Amino acid sequence: MEKISIKNIIDFRRKSQKSKITFVNNLNKPKKPSESGGDYWISCLSAISNSFKYNSNINITEKIDELEFGIDATPHKITKTMYQRNIDILYNFEDYDFTILKPTSNLTFLKKPKSISILNIHGLPIQVLPNHVYSFEENGARFIGAIWFVAKLDGYKKDEIALFTEGIYKYLEVNHSDEYLIHPKHCIAIDVNTCKEVNYLDILNNKNLQSLESSVDLIKELI
Repeated sequence: MEKISIKNIIDFRRKSQKSKITFVNNLNKPKKPSESGGDYWISCLSAISNSFKYNSNINITEKIDELEFGIDATPHKITKTMYQRNIDILYNFEDYDFTILKPTSNLTFLKKPKSISILNIHGLPIQVLPNHVYSFEENGARFIGAIWFVAKLDGYKKDEIALFTEGIYKYLEVNHSDEYLIHPKHCIAIDVNTCKEVNYLDILNNKNLQSLESSVDLIKELI
């Protein structure tokens, strides 16, 4: 079976019952390389991710300049639209204070090999790809946190952003909980279109946001 992304799970939840069945049937069909495509939002997401890591917004300013040049250089309307949408998101973060998303302690960024990105959740292969995983110390304890910047044309609802957050928490639980304590406040997914964020503390305080496992179960029922 093909690995299932959190984005795929959200798309599944938005579909009609008939379309859900088609979605599940397609999970068993291996994708051709030409079908995988690229990430429509890679320009803005990579710049925002780098700005978070290096605590500098220069990456965002430079990417805006690069994309504006690209708009002038390309004759293709679809490409121009894609670049402009990425620029519009980057403007949201041009003066953004990334320190509000971080612990006050020094961070050590950890490697994220693809080999540990696929989690077995209720028997299905769910892929979780946070932008950054980092460790830090607080009050003598060793913690781990992670952040995931996500994008969709019309944005995500809060309960959908929470799916990414749940995915991060499970990723950290499976891969790092033997060595670190997971810090729920610093387990964050943020929708770059709206700047809305959900951390795992929000989910602990609002059980209605917990829906990753139930969403996986809905997919399993149709397999």
